[in-house]
Amino acid sequence: MKVIIAEKPSVARDIASVLRITNKKIGFIEGRGCAVTWAFGHLVTLLEPGEYDANLKRWTLQSLPFIPKEFRLKLIKNRGVPEQFEVIQTLCQQADEIICATDAGREGELIFRYILTLSGCEAKPIRRLWLNSMTPDAVLEAFKNLKDGHEYDALYAAARSRSEADWIVGLNATRYFTVRHGRTGGGSDRVLWSVGRVQTPVLAMIVHRDDEIRNFIPQPFWELTTLYREVTFKYTGTRFDKPELAQTLLEKILGQPFEITSIVGKEKREQPPQLFDLTTLQREANKTYGLSAADTLKSAQSLYESKSITYPRTDSRYLNQDMKPRIPKIMEQLRVDWADEIAPLNLARLPFTSRIIDDKKVTDHHALIPTGVPPRAPSADELKIYRLITTQFIAAFYPPCVKKITTVSGVSNTVEFEAKGTQILKPGWSALFPKPSKKKDEDEDQLLPAFEKGESGPHTPALREGKTKPPSHFTENSLLGAMEAAGKQVDDDVLREALKERGIGTPATRAAIIETLLQRSYIERNKKQILATDMGRCLIALLQDPLLKSPEMTGEWEEQLKKIERNEIQATDFMEKIADYTRNLISTSSAYRIDTTRWGNCPLCGREIIKGKRAYGCSGWRKGCGFVLEPQYAELELTPHQIRTLLQLHILAEPLQIKEQPRLLVLSHIGQLIDIALPSADRQKKSV
Repeated sequence: MKVIIAEKPSVARDIASVLRITNKKIGFIEGRGCAVTWAFGHLVTLLEPGEYDANLKRWTLQSLPFIPKEFRLKLIKNRGVPEQFEVIQTLCQQADEIICATDAGREGELIFRYILTLSGCEAKPIRRLWLNSMTPDAVLEAFKNLKDGHEYDALYAAARSRSEADWIVGLNATRYFTVRHGRTGGGSDRVLWSVGRVQTPVLAMIVHRDDEIRNFIPQPFWELTTLYREVTFKYTGTRFDKPELAQTLLEKILGQPFEITSIVGKEKREQPPQLFDLTTLQREANKTYGLSAADTLKSAQSLYESKSITYPRTDSRYLNQDMKPRIPKIMEQLRVDWADEIAPLNLARLPFTSRIIDDKKVTDHHALIPTGVPPRAPSADELKIYRLITTQFIAAFYPPCVKKITTVSGVSNTVEFEAKGTQILKPGWSALFPKPSKKKDEDEDQLLPAFEKGESGPHTPALREGKTKPPSHFTENSLLGAMEAAGKQVDDDVLREALKERGIGTPATRAAIIETLLQRSYIERNKKQILATDMGRCLIALLQDPLLKSPEMTGEWEEQLKKIERNEIQATDFMEKIADYTRNLISTSSAYRIDTTRWGNCPLCGREIIKGKRAYGCSGWRKGCGFVLEPQYAELELTPHQIRTLLQLHILAEPLQIKEQPRLLVLSHIGQLIDIALPSADRQKKSV
């Protein structure tokens, strides 16, 4: 008997239907010498420390770091899991061959191998079903090309290493920081500080961005412009940081004629957009519709299971050569609902450029595309995601968008100006996308009249005063991009592709990382913005080890996992590095203590804090620093330990350099952090 294990009941039912296996039993479907059964995603997980040694149930610093010599497995404690696992185990023990039909990727392989190990069937013959699409034709084709399951041993090694590495770093760091700092206020209750190999660098990125914005000091500037024939011309030099310099040039051209000196038109060809991978789909869905990464993945997974799109958890934006014959057929099927969009395409001669077809850039799965099967009763979000994917797919085969960018130069009394305008000559692929709204102060797309070189006339010069702007808060769109590029802000497709190997997390896990931080109240959503909470800022302040907060370090670990997948390095070498890192993390972090000989540094200027008769203040008060922290908070008197904790955690990591109302601003922030430092019994007494 052959046993086929799918990741979810719905996928198992679809596979059984395609194979014409119809005899339904409790927990499986059988027929034609096969039994199709299913997991509920993860059924099996790693043991907790207390299950290795009962003494480890108690969290102590002395027991850390705890790194098992050999990891052991157990069932997840969810409803229905023991019963379903018993069905799978019984079937596997009776099987002559076991077929892995879980999701074709790292986590799918881990789900299957963990089930196989816990059921004691590792020695059984195994084969691998690798699906890119759930259409009947794709399922049948995949069954014709079953692989020996052990060809994916390296994929399993990477998956297992990821699981065990996250367990080692996350468990030890979480226990350490919770025991060391969870009773910050000296109370009996403990604050749980959850630390993770991947989630913590992402949180650090958000905290750092918020700090950049908070500490940003706007700098004034002045721009010289002039209006000639209803077109805004800008001074070609740099903008001015002092108004006197700008005013001098303004006075120089007042009352002087303006002359057109040159008109240069240049055609620009913008190539069609590339196909989606999961991360670029999530970014586009967030930018266009405000959908979260998790909601986008949920909708894409539902569309995949209803056979409308290919496998969504992909990191490739390319197709294989063997996909070429299928594309015209998919277009023909789409034509029913997308006739106008497909009409300009010659399906017999589609342009399969290197931006679409590249075998070298397809790893586990090709790009995310529609299958030609329309979605059945899609939700509103599913319909949005389906439209994004289908429009992108069709647009990839459209001709380039051809623009004419005209630069007009002018001069007034030797002061040179320039204006730009863009004219669409051939819309090409851009016809499928609504034109984005024009940004404020953007004049490159202004309509230009027919200027002639040498023409001259009156103009209206002016000075515009502005201020430099801080970087923008993260949105899920920009945060996903930064995670993909290991913390770097990269908009260029080519550069982002080169950094993918070193990204934080994988396309399949990035949404879950963001959701975990939200659930633990370390970050929050404010409309489209992603902001760090005071809890999140406090956690990052507690962590003294820079590597644990480093996006690039985490990106290097992800790169190592991909090398394990490709058999380029051994999993044991990677795990030894993880173990060494964890031992070092605990030993170096243990050196951090609250210094009882001092109060801390001023969060405004960095000088030492001193204690006065009624309050704590900055030792630089004679030099103008106005920071004061009174021990009374609401109805409570803060203890000296609480004062030291708040000031020495460096919650405001960089001096704020704020002149106006520093005490009010800082206390509004520290006041919220006192919730973390106070025991719960005290928190219940106060009203903020």
